[in-house]
Amino acid sequence: MQISLPQISSKKFRVPPPAVLAATYAILIIMGTCLLKVPGVSQPLAWSDALFTATSAVTVTGLSVVNVGSHFNLFGQIVVLVLIQLGGLGLMTFAALVLSVLGLPIDIPHRTYLREDLNQTSVADLIRLVKVILRVVLLCELIGAILLSFVFVPDAGWSEGIWQALFHAVSAFNNAGFSLFPDSLTRYATNPLINLTVPGLLLIGGLGFSVLSDIYYVRHWQKFSLHSKLMLSGSAALILWSVASFAILEWNNPATLGHIASIFDKLQISWFQGTTTRTAGFNTINIAGMHDSTTLTFILLMLIGGGSTSTAGGIKVTTFIVLLLATVAFFKRRQQLHAFGRAIGLEEVLKVLALTMISMLIVAAALFLITISHDGDFLDLMFEVASAFGTVGLSRGITTELDTLGRTIIIITMFIGRVGPLTLGFFLATRMPPRIRYPSSQIYLG
Repeated sequence: MQISLPQISSKKFRVPPPAVLAATYAILIIMGTCLLKVPGVSQPLAWSDALFTATSAVTVTGLSVVNVGSHFNLFGQIVVLVLIQLGGLGLMTFAALVLSVLGLPIDIPHRTYLREDLNQTSVADLIRLVKVILRVVLLCELIGAILLSFVFVPDAGWSEGIWQALFHAVSAFNNAGFSLFPDSLTRYATNPLINLTVPGLLLIGGLGFSVLSDIYYVRHWQKFSLHSKLMLSGSAALILWSVASFAILEWNNPATLGHIASIFDKLQISWFQGTTTRTAGFNTINIAGMHDSTTLTFILLMLIGGGSTSTAGGIKVTTFIVLLLATVAFFKRRQQLHAFGRAIGLEEVLKVLALTMISMLIVAAALFLITISHDGDFLDLMFEVASAFGTVGLSRGITTELDTLGRTIIIITMFIGRVGPLTLGFFLATRMPPRIRYPSSQIYLG
């Protein structure tokens, strides 16, 4: 006798995919918090500190209220690393990778969640993109760990050195910025291998997997998608701007570059700090010692962030470029945006405006609330909020000074900075045809 189980109609549960993704990220944070509170995993750790650390790891931010290298034992450090890897790849992406390795099919609902997690508009090329992600992640993190081991093994020995190399390679590729050293990578500020390997991992991880897919499969600039062209050219311009501005503004600052005699070392540090600013919280200089002008530049870069479908945060490079193109088109009285021989439609511009406006409102609200809870230097607070929203992780040293309300605000800001764009993208991609059309009118602007 065959017994058929009752079928639950999916119509009864209409949960949007972004809500499912946000819930899974929240569950992962809760699990990570509980694991970090396991007896013997760390030195005495408050629940709020464990929650802060887990949230920062899952959102690949890097802000921390404790020193990961000394406060946690090996198991605790492994927990942090796993949270970074899962948060950087995206939970749905990781699930798809596991299914692909096991040879199991990915059904339509899971493809829908995966599409939202990777910020894609269709499910057609998802499996190919997932395979690219698998190859790129394994290859880059392995090469990065091997290269970094040449630096860490001579200093810490084989076992500890290899673990430090692996931890920093995974943290760098996922743009997390977590370090096992209390001073981040300041002790290696003039090491050429560190200054090449870590920024290299950050840049690859911050480009976005869709761009890496074009580079892996297409390999010809003329055949790249418009998104890839904008992302690559925009990233190059932002890197040039950030490196040059840091070098010029901080060249004679005794708290950062001024005390370094070698011009080559100054350029090395400028390269490192300029490339890590938009995406990851590694630093090789004293961030709190920077001039206010440099600090403001860093805030702008952190708010811009990296690329879509990447491990970075912010409003994204392509969003910033479209804003610039729209501004140029307005002054030139053009009705349409053009880039690399392609047109960008009005709908895309409206999406960009909505994303930017909501992002600025979130940052403003977080900054307002944190100024209520912490009456400190305004620029330091603004830097902290921008770092949290952009999931960057750089800090001017006030993270540990925040009270419970301040830390809660930063936790929420980090979570929104990582998961928020997924939810917003869902609503922007959902089309609802208007039932009523109103006559147009004119308003006065400016």
